[in-house]
Amino acid sequence: MPVSLPEIQSPDGQLRSLLQRRLDHLTKPTGSLGRLEEFAREFGVMRGSVDLVLNKQAIFTFAADHGVSRTGVSAYPREVTAQMVFNFLRGGAAINVLCRHYGIENVIVDVGVDYDFQERPGLVSKKVRRGTENFVEHPAMTEEEAIRAIQVGMDCAQGYDLIGTGEMGIGNTTSSSAILAVIAGLPVEEAVGRGTGVDDERMRHKANLIRKALHSHQPDPHDALDVLTKIGGFEIAAIAGLIIAAASRRIPVVVDGFISGAGAMIATKLAPESRQFIFFSHLSRERGHLRMMEYFSARPILDLDMCLGEGTGAAVAMSIITAAVRLYQEMATFESASVSRG
Repeated sequence: MPVSLPEIQSPDGQLRSLLQRRLDHLTKPTGSLGRLEEFAREFGVMRGSVDLVLNKQAIFTFAADHGVSRTGVSAYPREVTAQMVFNFLRGGAAINVLCRHYGIENVIVDVGVDYDFQERPGLVSKKVRRGTENFVEHPAMTEEEAIRAIQVGMDCAQGYDLIGTGEMGIGNTTSSSAILAVIAGLPVEEAVGRGTGVDDERMRHKANLIRKALHSHQPDPHDALDVLTKIGGFEIAAIAGLIIAAASRRIPVVVDGFISGAGAMIATKLAPESRQFIFFSHLSRERGHLRMMEYFSARPILDLDMCLGEGTGAAVAMSIITAAVRLYQEMATFESASVSRG
């Protein structure tokens, strides 16, 4: 069953010089705002305009459970996924605080939590299934389920000027490490980190389980759907779909950390053009994330030693992109301010 993906048009590279010309005419020494100028310029290139508009922003936090969490790969029990969804809905999680502070809408989407939430105010219920299979023993999901989860993310990507990715799912660093190892062609030990804070013994256990799964399933690194089906997660699939559909609508996407990065790896394998619409928010403390950024040849916006997920790194980075756009929009030019140039 093929994935039906929208067409993505590459950004107009000529816009870059026009945007930079405007930045160079603002009342400041050339280039003195550093990477803030880069963020404003690239935002404009992605949006396809020199008239920058950044009003409506959202972070989508996709939640799902992982069958591999039953094998002792996490420092936290499986039920924490559902418990954290309730925390999100009450507004008590880190992502809630940051989104309130920055004026970003936070959308919580159940794409595969092993819990029956029924109808809850503030929760978007798009459950594909109550968690993936334990991918050490079985493929994580069927191809049909993978496509459904991708579609969940695709359906979210409309009506915003800037979108951020987030996730919650006990066991999802294990899935993300496996995806990184396969797609980037890395030894498993270079892709595996401590996740929720596991000790050395449990980290070795995690690596051994991934090796066993990769040996058993032989996911094809050139076939993102095959990788997703065999070792992925529903929230990772949804993030991939969100990125692809946002790119097709010229909406820049701010990718959070390690798990969101795995979603970006799937997205850019399925639709390579989507890479041109991604900002990478921060360098995660998770060990494999540096290798992931090397894979993308990316320089993240921030390096704050974070590794929480939820979309927290994306939220902070989105505030910086917003500041960059406001500078572009609101600063006077030398001519309008009657300021002499050096």
